[in-house]
Amino acid sequence: MELAAAKMIGAGLATLGFVGPGIGIGLIWAALINSVGRNPAAAGAITTTAWVSFALVEALAIFALVIALIILFG
Repeated sequence: MELAAAKMIGAGLATLGFVGPGIGIGLIWAALINSVGRNPAAAGAITTTAWVSFALVEALAIFALVIALIILFG
């Protein structure tokens, strides 16, 4: 197999790391909407926690992107 083809396959497999964060982000926002709907008075504290959780989960997707780019162009 050629090196270029192996890099493309490796980068494609590395992008499978986007699946988990995608599901996680959906679950975070679904839980936020559900929580605020049940207790609107606690919306401020819940929203702050949701944004921090979103940032941590999004970091995983960025790491997967960086790995894919390293495989592709490294």
